[in-house]
Amino acid sequence: MTIQISKYGSLLVSRPAGHDAYLSAKAYLLNDSLDKIELDFSGVEVMTPSWLDEFLTPLKKEYGNKVELKFIENPTVQASLATISASEGK
Repeated sequence: MTIQISKYGSLLVSRPAGHDAYLSAKAYLLNDSLDKIELDFSGVEVMTPSWLDEFLTPLKKEYGNKVELKFIENPTVQASLATISASEGK
């Protein structure tokens, strides 16, 4: 299963929007029988750590190592991922 993150917009900046995106993915795209969940970040222009935290953190809690990231070359995506990773270690 591949989730095109850009389907939630190209400017992903708020916690409420990230939470809504996660709930939408959970309701319509995700199920327990998935072997792999690929998050495709192509087409995302701006992403903040707050949006990503609301989307990725619960996704990783539920699906763990099944979550894979693709096309994370965008500097704001990279910075947001680094911030989320740093806060996980606290």
